[in-house]
Amino acid sequence: MLDAAALFDLRGRVACVTGASAGLGQRAADVLADAGARVVGVARRADALADWVERTGAPAAAVTADLADRAAISQIAADICAPFGAPDIVVHAAGINTREAADEVTADGWDMTLNLNLAAPFFLTQALVPAMKEKRWGRVVTFASLQTTRAFPGGVAYGASKAGIGQLTRAMAEAWSRFGINANAIGPGFFPTELTGPVFSDPDRVARNAAQTCVGRNGALEDIDGPLLFLCSEAASYVTGQVLMVDGGYTAK
Repeated sequence: MLDAAALFDLRGRVACVTGASAGLGQRAADVLADAGARVVGVARRADALADWVERTGAPAAAVTADLADRAAISQIAADICAPFGAPDIVVHAAGINTREAADEVTADGWDMTLNLNLAAPFFLTQALVPAMKEKRWGRVVTFASLQTTRAFPGGVAYGASKAGIGQLTRAMAEAWSRFGINANAIGPGFFPTELTGPVFSDPDRVARNAAQTCVGRNGALEDIDGPLLFLCSEAASYVTGQVLMVDGGYTAK
């Protein structure tokens, strides 16, 4: 008989979540910890990470790091593996959106965005994949965006990085799924986080975005729980190379 609970049980698994100090990253870390995983949160803000570790009440650890520093990726990967061993699950939620208009995009803004949003998910995963290959089991979940397929004002660098996430997800699936390592992405709609603060500070824009969805509202943090847990669990054993839009039907209209 089907054991539905076992499909989503992460006890015995080790998970790494980047961007765990706030927003959807912290929500992801909480979800995986609640499902039984030992979670290592990675972010730049040590104080926020320490608060999360104290609050979670489950086996958890923190790694303070700047993922945009590509030269540090090997050391960051080693630090992630130190508390509980090499992770079985990697969730890439760290990101930045400089919101520079096309005529005002700077080289520094472009490099920072592409390094953190696109290069870091690949190179950190690459560093952690060998241990997953040995276990013949792994889950990689990146965060895509509405801008993976749509152009928004002020989104040249961010949109390029998130479009890249779509193809990166497919390419990682092609490379590693034969070893039991599934790679997928979640594309959130409008959720209230630090990153979307400028969007949610405008009531008219909030209302317009909600009206654009099929369900008639913007996202709440708990809306990410089920899709994330699914992609990180045994339930998604035959799902790889996909971008799952969790947007209330925004991209369906």
